[in-house]
Amino acid sequence: MTQSIAILGASGYTGAELVRLLASHPSFRITALSADRKAGLPIAEVFPFLRHLDLPTLQKIDDIDFSSVDLCFCALPHATTQNVIAALPRDLKIVDLSADFRLRDPAAYQTWYGQPHAQPALQQEAVYGLTEFYRPQIAAARLVAGTGCNAATGQYAITPLIAAGVIDLDRIVIDLKAGVSGAGRSLKENLLHAELSEGTHSYSAGGKHRHLGEFDQEFARAAGRPVHVQFTPHLLPMNRGILATVYLEGDPAAIHAALAARYAPEPFLRVLPFGTLPSTRDIRGSNYVHLGVIGDRIPGRAVVVAVLDNLTKGSSGQAIQNANLMLGVEETAGLLMAPVFP
Repeated sequence: MTQSIAILGASGYTGAELVRLLASHPSFRITALSADRKAGLPIAEVFPFLRHLDLPTLQKIDDIDFSSVDLCFCALPHATTQNVIAALPRDLKIVDLSADFRLRDPAAYQTWYGQPHAQPALQQEAVYGLTEFYRPQIAAARLVAGTGCNAATGQYAITPLIAAGVIDLDRIVIDLKAGVSGAGRSLKENLLHAELSEGTHSYSAGGKHRHLGEFDQEFARAAGRPVHVQFTPHLLPMNRGILATVYLEGDPAAIHAALAARYAPEPFLRVLPFGTLPSTRDIRGSNYVHLGVIGDRIPGRAVVVAVLDNLTKGSSGQAIQNANLMLGVEETAGLLMAPVFP
């Protein structure tokens, strides 16, 4: 049975990635696309790389007929999604790709995003969308909140180690490198080619990055007590990809064994042989996560490196994986494409 899909915010990077992936999905059909400022345009005019597809014309959200839509992806800017979702039909299944429903605690949301949550009841209803850790809850959910791409990368490297009790919870350092598409498609001076290329820089350092709210929430859930990590992200002049280098105290062999055991049944998680580290070039454009573990020259310390594509497994691919569960189709449907190389 083919199920009907709407994408709100189809003119952004995550919206375009949803279209790219859903175009070959065996069970889903895109029946509505929104992009308020570009309403009335064909998607091919906004994204020429999609011109081979037969897709609906972009509309304003208010003009979409949701009566026959089975699931809606919301790829709208942060802080705008809350009231949009509140106005959608209550029987509509929704996967939100913004940050608006990731944090369960209204006080935590206000701390990290600087304003009260506009829809606290929906905030409590939303299920956190890290598929491998919330699979039963996602399958039963009406509203799923996609994770932050940086937050997902760090959690894949660390959460199983917390659960296995093989690391010192008070000595976790995450050094993360991210591609520029993670900053969105809006025009920003610091993202101009002349100002970004041939260099790199850290941002939101010193505990200011909003994805720390997700780390605090999810690591505390795994540990049963507060866990505060040290986290510094860096922006690299590449389009896609995230590489997180995580410094830990614990036995490297035990750390590798814990990750390998936890992810052995997972279709999209690959733990490399001990001593082998992954590269973003090997997961580009795919829904896969690669993880590697090495020992440090200092006994009792280890390095875990995790890589994923921020637009696919870190966002739109994860969203489709969750939608598959919510609509009762094979979890891997539409997501088994090989990475793009070179």
